[in-house]
Amino acid sequence: MKLFKLRGGIHPAGRKELSAERAIRILPLPKRLFVPLQQHIGAPATPVVQVGDHVLKGQLIAASQGVVSAPVHAPTSGVIVALGEYPAPHPSGLTIPTITLDSDGCDRWIETVILNDPFELSSEEVSTRVGAAGIVGLGGATFPAAVKLSLSRKTGVHTLIMNGGECEPYLTCDDRIMRERAEQIVEGIQLIAYAVGARQVLIGIEDNKPEAIAAMRAAASGSAVQVVEIPSMYPMGSEKQLIQVLTGKEIPATGRPADIGILVHNVGTAFAVSEAIRYGKPLVSRLVTVSGGAIKEPCNLEVLIGTPAEELIEFAGGYAQAPARLVLGGPMMGQQITNPAVPVVKGTSGVLALTADEIGQAEASPCIRCSTCVRACPVGLLPLEMAAHIRVADLSGAVKLGLKDCISCGSCSYVCPAHIPLVHYFNYAKGDLAAQERGKLKQEATKKLADERIARMQRIGREREEAALRRKAAREAKEKAALAKTTLAPNEKAAPATEEVV
Repeated sequence: MKLFKLRGGIHPAGRKELSAERAIRILPLPKRLFVPLQQHIGAPATPVVQVGDHVLKGQLIAASQGVVSAPVHAPTSGVIVALGEYPAPHPSGLTIPTITLDSDGCDRWIETVILNDPFELSSEEVSTRVGAAGIVGLGGATFPAAVKLSLSRKTGVHTLIMNGGECEPYLTCDDRIMRERAEQIVEGIQLIAYAVGARQVLIGIEDNKPEAIAAMRAAASGSAVQVVEIPSMYPMGSEKQLIQVLTGKEIPATGRPADIGILVHNVGTAFAVSEAIRYGKPLVSRLVTVSGGAIKEPCNLEVLIGTPAEELIEFAGGYAQAPARLVLGGPMMGQQITNPAVPVVKGTSGVLALTADEIGQAEASPCIRCSTCVRACPVGLLPLEMAAHIRVADLSGAVKLGLKDCISCGSCSYVCPAHIPLVHYFNYAKGDLAAQERGKLKQEATKKLADERIARMQRIGREREEAALRRKAAREAKEKAALAKTTLAPNEKAAPATEEVV
């Protein structure tokens, strides 16, 4: 298959050899799980359980709210012990609404129904069941999968691209799931293609994963699913770059893949779809790579959602040395954390403990305008110019240069010889813009409410005035009628009866 050339990109040290040959193991059942209500893009889920309730594994414990949302299910059987706040898996360390569940040690499932032929379902029913299972994009974006399926079907998507790139250094969980569970992944891919009516199905896998490529090709043999070997490069796992290298098409600025007839999903998401549709199991666990130079025994684990990250580190033998940085996800786009007790969530692909040598911190120096960041940017932006505008608080100038098209991959920061944290500037600016937009929306909403109140008061005033006029008219009419009656009555008495004289 012809591949198309990409602009920019980098080749960081992969460090995948630490865990790539470690087969998937199941983490022992934790005693306590912390399940956040916000594990996806969109509105947080709303609890449907109370403290003291006993729940089964896979039971709904928080329902989705709104169009873009996803439900949350019990990762194991046990007792709900708290509905409150718990530290979020986020650099801020702030707390978020969380359901705390104490395991009963039985890990007993709800009653599930196994379908012999899941393709007997309608495409709409497949989407509905995917939504009910709480499946979100497991590549890190965490967009509710059912929403993408429904929108793709409505917009007429013709090509389904499965992301098996896993371009982030250290991470190997997608590599291992493709090696070990290829047949179920292919079934999930076929179900997704069936749900959206896609006519072409491509799986892009980087060429540094030969075993995964072989396993997926064997599983897809005889089907319409085509496995494509793509170059190893960061950020090849970004959907924009994956679409471009496989199809030659670019997503319009501020657009979506569906705008050009394409849907992108992660291979881990496909596995979750198969689990949900064929076996009736909601998303309660995921694969996580535990790695980094500070980890004694790097590994790939199947982990229940809500498990504290520190339990994964402990299972991996603990620390070989004190880590300089803890990261959830990959080192390029993951979330740095300071509290190892934060839970694994649906979007957690890795738990990394990195040494000082691995993070290579150095003091930033002034920009020398070498344009290395420009050559590395996979989107074709001007990082040095955007950063210059942001430093003087000229966010509108940064937006004109394409700030909103930045995918926050960190390639510019990685190659900068002056060690300027460019991606931090961009993320800060995006957050500031989002806050401004929220403030603007709040102002508009407040103004709308004030205008509606004024209009309502004016309407009430007019209605009262009209009612007063009607009452006055009725009163005047009544008085006029009474006056006429009073005037007529004496005349009638005074007028004597007369006879005609002949």
